[in-house]
Amino acid sequence: MKKNFCSLRHLQMSLGFTILISGMAVGQLRTITGTVTENNKPIQNVSVFEEGSTAIAVTNSSGSYQLKVSGDNPVIIFRHPEYGEKRVFIQNKTVVPVSLEPPTKSIGEVILNAGYYKVKDKERTGSIAKISAKDIENQPVTNVLSTAQGRMAGVSITQNSGVPGGGFDIQIRGKNSLRREGNEPLYIVDGVPLSSETSSLFAVTILPWSSMSPLNSINPDDIESFEVLKDADATAIYGSRGANGVILVTTKKGKKGKTEFKLGTSYSLSTVANRLKMMNTEQYLDMRRQAYQNDGISSIPASDYDLITWDEFRYTDWQKTLIGNTADASSVQLSLSGGSENLSYLLSYGHQEQATVFPADFRYTTNNLTGNFTFRSPDKRIEVNMNNTFSFQKNNVQNDDLTKKSLQLSPNAPALYDSSGNLNWENDTFNNPLALLNSEYLNSTVMINNGTNISYRLFPFLSLKLNGGITYQDFEEQSLKPHTIYNPAFGLTSAYSSSSQNNQTVFSYLLEPQISTDFGWKDHRFNVLIGTTLQQSETKQGSIQGIGFESNALIRNIGAAATKIVSDQIRSQYYYTAAFTRLNYQYKKRYILNITGRRDGSSRFGPDNRFGNFGAVGTAWIISEEPWMKKLSWLSLAKLRGSIGTTGNDKIGDYQYLNTYSVTTGIYNGTVGLSPSRLYNPDFSWEKTIKREAALELGMLKNRLNVSAAYYQNTSSNQLVGIPLPATTGFPTIQSNLNARVQNTGWEFEVSARPFKSTQFKYETSFNLSIPRSKLLEFPNLEGSTYANQYMIGYPTSLVKVYQFEGVDPATGLYRFKDFNADGKISSPDDNKVIEKMGVQFFGGWSNNFHYKGWSASFLFQFVKQRNWNYNRSMLIPGSMNNQPVEVLDAWSPSNPSGTYMQYSAGTNAQKNTLHSYFQNSTAAIGDASFIRLKNVQLSYSIPVKNLGIREAMIYFQGQNLLTITRYFGIDPEFLSVGYLPPLKTYSVGFQLSF
Repeated sequence: MKKNFCSLRHLQMSLGFTILISGMAVGQLRTITGTVTENNKPIQNVSVFEEGSTAIAVTNSSGSYQLKVSGDNPVIIFRHPEYGEKRVFIQNKTVVPVSLEPPTKSIGEVILNAGYYKVKDKERTGSIAKISAKDIENQPVTNVLSTAQGRMAGVSITQNSGVPGGGFDIQIRGKNSLRREGNEPLYIVDGVPLSSETSSLFAVTILPWSSMSPLNSINPDDIESFEVLKDADATAIYGSRGANGVILVTTKKGKKGKTEFKLGTSYSLSTVANRLKMMNTEQYLDMRRQAYQNDGISSIPASDYDLITWDEFRYTDWQKTLIGNTADASSVQLSLSGGSENLSYLLSYGHQEQATVFPADFRYTTNNLTGNFTFRSPDKRIEVNMNNTFSFQKNNVQNDDLTKKSLQLSPNAPALYDSSGNLNWENDTFNNPLALLNSEYLNSTVMINNGTNISYRLFPFLSLKLNGGITYQDFEEQSLKPHTIYNPAFGLTSAYSSSSQNNQTVFSYLLEPQISTDFGWKDHRFNVLIGTTLQQSETKQGSIQGIGFESNALIRNIGAAATKIVSDQIRSQYYYTAAFTRLNYQYKKRYILNITGRRDGSSRFGPDNRFGNFGAVGTAWIISEEPWMKKLSWLSLAKLRGSIGTTGNDKIGDYQYLNTYSVTTGIYNGTVGLSPSRLYNPDFSWEKTIKREAALELGMLKNRLNVSAAYYQNTSSNQLVGIPLPATTGFPTIQSNLNARVQNTGWEFEVSARPFKSTQFKYETSFNLSIPRSKLLEFPNLEGSTYANQYMIGYPTSLVKVYQFEGVDPATGLYRFKDFNADGKISSPDDNKVIEKMGVQFFGGWSNNFHYKGWSASFLFQFVKQRNWNYNRSMLIPGSMNNQPVEVLDAWSPSNPSGTYMQYSAGTNAQKNTLHSYFQNSTAAIGDASFIRLKNVQLSYSIPVKNLGIREAMIYFQGQNLLTITRYFGIDPEFLSVGYLPPLKTYSVGFQLSF
């Protein structure tokens, strides 16, 4: 009993001691209050917490906070994303006011995403361009590439169409490949590669090149940063996929602090930015009558209804009627974010709808759901990042673009509708363009992108990482062509209606285990990364066409068609594997060496050529860190850097080296046959690009003025093209390597400045200029090949050979062209000898941002110096039954012998028709397509919302493509595809609320 009693007493003493200690601890808890300000103005949403504690207080709209702390001299940390972190030892104080200052973020403190690693801007050896969320968000666009135009040196971005859901042409330091598809960059979203442009079978009549950007599936408001890797040092670690540059998209993440709910919505209106001034009815009919008179025809054919039947006093502005509508668009963005020291999250939903300027209710709709989660263990050794994007897109437009018809339709053509409200065919004399609106093109895309990154810090200097991801895309498109697109006089029924459907799914997964180490001693610092990549993608594609339906109500159901044509059902697989490494060495924080290497394997090549080696060396000398440079107090940064390396390209499609067969559409003796579609060639291998760069970077006046200049040289060889074959082989080409070399060189200049930075007024400006040059260095047996009229050694690959236009003969009123071989006739290839260097000569942008109290304003000018085809290229012969620009009024006539255009012709004279075709392919059809464009304007105001329970409220106005200064003869100088709708001018208003 005594023993038990003693044990009980000991227990009682222990319990009492514990209570005493707890009481002492509780007694040491105290409440700290205070206000956080900047220049005596309160700062809201500052996280306040005691070092080592998970309890967090957040300042309110008046900057006040209240926090319980323990200990004799606790350390309180004040943290806000827009201000520098501050640590305060409070000792015995209970009231602690704090003043924060915005960080003067030097170049060295800016962190850039280089893909497999992050690097300080000051210490980078490669060329990386970046735009952040503040440049992207709230713009009235559905694709982030629209926001990047004019903002990045060396990155040329052109929107292919004004129809929503289209694509972009992107050139990062020029075109390295002779193939269009071989020049696409690599897209990486949250560490996971995306497929290139979606392959469409039916969109070519409404979207140029059937182009649909993969970034259509990413909501611009979800993007935190957008980086472009350009030189060998930055891209070589991506090996065979980095030849054309790498685009890195990083989505927003949750941040530690109080839960925040954001609501944003906007409404915008868009119209065609520019129209051609066309002839009115009087001018047009006068041209038509002169045409017949010039052709020697006195009796006008009965089929020329504009002269015989239609009202000669009627006038319709067809550009206004067919492409002149105002397209409305709306967007709603919701997000919820927050977190603690160990867990943060962000959930967002975005909905966008966009109409077209065509006279019908077509809509492009997107729904995006994003969920990003980050977990960190209490000891900071484990970190898990999960990024999930779900995108749902639906698009329906007409099958044919009406832009060309709006320019060519006779101005006295009949009304579109008759008195009963039906389509008007004017007694079978008029092909009503609105009938084309009955023909629809529809597509829907479901995209799921999941990226997971797990890191474990094994030792303070050694970490293990695993980057993995899954991408799934389901693309379905349908082309509907009911019989109602034709004149009812033809007597067609739904038995002539057709419907085509194409389905394509792509599933891809990625695994990238990595090990990295960072260590140093004295003046030496090493960072080493070693990793491997395993990627597999599977594509399934099949299409079917149905012809003949009992009713057009069944046209979407191909199973109801009388005749069904099933195309090949294709399943292709792509395997990609690689091993890569990076070694970064720094000495005294001013001498930097960066070495990257990668060995790639691709299933797109034959067994003996599947692997290739790529690598780069980058160096940097931070001159401003030298002791003898420290005396220059005005100099913040001076850095020389350079790089050289090789990257590759395997963008040729799958199974290109194998004998392949296609199912024949015809049936012989009841049997479906196979026809050979490709010849076997296992000997071709990677395209390779050698990249070189040298650059100088300067920061002055505490980095208030930053200047950089870079010169690059990219040389591509081993071109993957189809080598033409004689017709007797039964095949037009065979896939192979062509020993041609293409060189891209150029200068890039960037200047940024912060001239004013006071407490109330801030002004920031930046300017970039790129001067690219390109030429073909080598092409074996070029003169004897089918490419002889397309390329020339020493000239850009974008050159065109055209006839030398020498004006109009005053005596005959006919076009004249230079007869180079003096044989008395004009012919090709003997006389189209003039070499025109098409494309960009220089381009850039000028951006400005102003902040005054609660007001913010910004504008961006984009400028391009270039030569391109003008409207003469697509112009039909003046005098035919097609309207013309008013410039064509300056045509030859006996009273105007110095006219620019030859005498009008109705298109019945063979000689004049031939001369006009020469004119369309002459120097007259090429001109200055330079322009200066007010690309973006934004004005916003932060509404004071104190004591309303709202963290932030902002209203804003945005404008896109507002003004274009150009002498270009055509609808749009930037737009390169004739007959398609150009990008639109947009006005947008919106507001944001944060709770």
